[in-house]
Amino acid sequence: MSIRLLLVMFTLTGGLIMMTGPARAEQDTAIYLAANSELENTESNVRDKGDATLTPEDQKENESDIKITAAIRQAVVKDKSLSVNAQNVKIITRNGKVTLRGPVETEAESMKLQQIAKQTPGVVQIDNQLENIAP
Repeated sequence: MSIRLLLVMFTLTGGLIMMTGPARAEQDTAIYLAANSELENTESNVRDKGDATLTPEDQKENESDIKITAAIRQAVVKDKSLSVNAQNVKIITRNGKVTLRGPVETEAESMKLQQIAKQTPGVVQIDNQLENIAP
């Protein structure tokens, strides 16, 4: 009985080793291909890792900041003239100060998002960190 158990374990272990080899090779290929693509965002990730840059995790949990963020997000999503990128920017509110971050298609979209935030009740200051994709 113990020999059968050993054979079964040996077979399963061998099968797992054989299955993970190709998966690892495919993963390495994907990483290599992504390194030279426009989807590569390592610089942004490094920038966001430090404490100098606000991320959505820095959003205050008080009711007024949550309401401000929600009101801006609703207005942005309702505006069908904005690109998908613009509709998905990060909106971070801390004590009435709104930070807008992320890619937008044009300077006009950046200004429109800033205007939406400015018109939202409770906003005391806007930090526009939006990045224009188009030259």
